Parts: sequence; C-alpha cells; structure tokens
Amino acid sequence: MRTIPVAVQMYTLRDESAEDFAGTLKKVAELGFDGVEFAGYGGLDVKEVKALLEEYGLKAASSHVSLDALQSDLAKVIEEQKVLGSKFIVCPFLMPDQRSEEDYKKLIPFLEKAGEECRKEGITLCYHNHDFELDRLSDGRTALESIFDDVSPENLETEFDIYWLTKAGESPVEWIKKYHNRTPLVHLKDMTTDDEKFFAELGTGGVDIEAVLNIGDGANVQWWIVEQDASRKTPFESVEISINYLKEKLPYLAK
Repeated sequence: MRTIPVAVQMYTLRDESAEDFAGTLKKVAELGFDGVEFAGYGGLDVKEVKALLEEYGLKAASSHVSLDALQSDLAKVIEEQKVLGSKFIVCPFLMPDQRSEEDYKKLIPFLEKAGEECRKEGITLCYHNHDFELDRLSDGRTALESIFDDVSPENLETEFDIYWLTKAGESPVEWIKKYHNRTPLVHLKDMTTDDEKFFAELGTGGVDIEAVLNIGDGANVQWWIVEQDASRKTPFESVEISINYLKEKLPYLAK
C-alpha cells in the first residue's frame, strides 16, 4: 500500500486555534498527523505559519479559501500557498444565497479560469462538497456532477467529503471511483447511526471508512484529511480517536 499522509482540517480545532494557534499545531504534530489543512492562519502572516510548520515537522496539505477571497484576490491566495508549500487550494463552501441553478452556471466558468491560473503556478484548485450539491438541476444531473463534468479536469479536482455524501444518500466509494483521476484530497468523517446523524469520530459511526481507505491508492489520493465539524467530546479528544483509528488501519502511521 502506498503511503498516503494524513492531515487534520484546522476548522475542527477552530476554538483551540483561536486561543493558541502555535500550541494547537504542536499538539496536532504530537498526535501523529503529517500535516494540516488550513481554514485561516490564526491572524499570523503565512511566513510565521510556515516557520511553525517547520518547527513541528508538519506539512501544509491544502488551504480552504472562501469563494469571495478567490474571486477578489486569487493572486494573493496563490502566493500564500507557495510560501506555505501547499499544492492545493480548496473552494470550501457556497453560502445559501449562492446555490441556485443560475449561481452554479456562473460558478463553473469562474472555477475554470481560476483553476487555470492556479495550474500555471503549480497549484491545484479543488472543490469541497456538502450535501446541498447533491440536489438535482433541471438537466437531471446533481449540482456536484455539473461542476466536475463542466470544468476541465486539469483545472479542477475534487475534495470529496464522505460524511456529506453519505448523509445525502450517496456512496463515497462510487464517487471516488467515478472521478478517480481527480481525487487528490478526501475528507474522512464519520456519522452517528442515530436519528440525528451527527458528526462522529472515525470508526465509531456508520460510514464505511475502511472501504474508502482501501481504494485510496488506486484513486491516487494524495492526502487523507480528518475533519469533524462538531463533537460531543472535546475536539482534541475527537481527533485523537480518529488518528488512532487510522493508525490501526494504516500501519505506516504508527511511528
């Protein structure tokens, strides 16, 4: 099995990061993560963040950057990734007023152009899904299919979130297989089996995490990324449970 590194999405640890960004990164490294996916930089300059990554032996897997920021100053976003050593920029979320069929039609040419600009600079643009992109458009396709089918593969790749796919009644494995040449980043996230379908630590819910891990090599996944939007435990307790689960399933992580 190819060694695929594991990162944590820092949004999971947003409160801890707001209190002590450097200390949070240090704890992430101590838990055994290889890297982090950013959702902001704790008010620090990216050069300061890069120094912290180097100090703690972490890599910048990718960065979630709002659509507004991508639209307003893509050049700055790209330069920040170069400083961090990140090869992936991810469009993470569409606001509720940006989800009409007309909005998707406008989004697609923007992603095409932005993805081309990123590619020219050695960066890959990705799109992260929630469940609302699984709604059907007038042509019968899901919004998510329209995004990935209508934007050139070389200019846009995927960051499938397996929790949201599952919650929408979809199979994460089938989506990864369908776009297997475009799946460098995968959000690993479990879901409780009760009626609430709440976010869960890996291996404690009903999502078939192991099936996803088993196809990562063939799908050319570059990073597994642990994310838990909310937790019934403390966030650090949750990510520790998740990374320990992955250490059991991916022996190369047990350092």
